[in-house]
Amino acid sequence: MTALETPLDQAHAAMDRSDTDRLRFYERLADAELFLLLDRPPEGDQITPRVFPMDDATLVLAFDREERLAEFAGAAPYAALSGRALVAMLSAQDLGLGLNLEVAPSSIVLPQDAIGWLNDTLGNAPSNVEATPEELLPPASLPEALVTGLDIKLALAGGLARTAYLCSVRYTGGAQSHMLAFLDPMPGAESALARAVNEALIFSGIDAGMLDVAFFAASNPMSASLAKVGLRFDLPEPEQPTTPSPPGMDPGKPPKLT
Repeated sequence: MTALETPLDQAHAAMDRSDTDRLRFYERLADAELFLLLDRPPEGDQITPRVFPMDDATLVLAFDREERLAEFAGAAPYAALSGRALVAMLSAQDLGLGLNLEVAPSSIVLPQDAIGWLNDTLGNAPSNVEATPEELLPPASLPEALVTGLDIKLALAGGLARTAYLCSVRYTGGAQSHMLAFLDPMPGAESALARAVNEALIFSGIDAGMLDVAFFAASNPMSASLAKVGLRFDLPEPEQPTTPSPPGMDPGKPPKLT
């Protein structure tokens, strides 16, 4: 990806290659931070998008870079929000989306039915079940699209857990499946991690696919078994905010004298 390309540009360019790549574009849209063109500056937590009536749809406009919004609209008010939040808002109001119009290779109009489909897809929450793993095995014959999708999703989940292992599992009673097990999840992060895995599965294009999600402390004996047979994913550490040093305290940056 060049400095000028964005993940949405790349996903848009690949849309016509396969149904899976088309799904990937919608996944990247949901994960992206978008800048929504407003009619007037926000008032508290209330925003009023600028609406564009078209012959067969009513659109709002959003861009995946602030610079792209400025190139299209000049100095204009905007709000930054996640793609999934924008999709939920537009679906509730039966609005379509003009994305990066006229300013990027990913310029596209998504009509109301596409927005509604994506909102419904993102709303497919994973279900909770209880089962006891009896045997862990190396992952077997998983589609590359799923492994790639998990890698991308987990890269966006930095700070929610330290490590995850993908393996085959046989449960007490004989049921078999694949399992992605997270080690040392942050308190309260379990639902977000399960949702991310569920979306990776959905957007990989695997019909009737299943992937179980489990959570263990690193000190749990199960973690050692996972490390022996599982495919490991390391989640990135969250970026730590930096506090500027007082003038003269950084030996590499001596104070300026006038």
